Amino acid sequence: MQIHINSTDGVPIYLQVVNQVKYLVAAGRLEPGEEMPAIRVLAEKLVVNPNTIARAYLELERAGIVTKRQGLGTYISETPLLISQREKIRALTPRADALLVDARHLGVDVDQVVELVRDRNEALQTTSIK
Repeated sequence: MQIHINSTDGVPIYLQVVNQVKYLVAAGRLEPGEEMPAIRVLAEKLVVNPNTIARAYLELERAGIVTKRQGLGTYISETPLLISQREKIRALTPRADALLVDARHLGVDVDQVVELVRDRNEALQTTSIK
């Protein structure tokens, strides 16, 4: 499982973990039933406090992304998530904000960002079809 922490982006570390796990699940890189790393193992790998990972796992459990099996560990949930469109948009908003802030800093206008997103979407759809 590839999770990367950015200590300079202003997003709390536990939320970075939560968001990245959600992304990995949505992208199919974490499969239903797949075991998550133990809290201490992931904390050591990311060089963060185990309480931070425990909080992330708790948030993921509350969101229905993972389930805990007593004495066995934490696993990606078997049941598909039923998330409202409003919740989906709310989850994507911070990523959109970050993209727009980066574009502004780089001097790229919104129309170019929209075109980039459309191009990337087309490329990803073409890749997934093959």
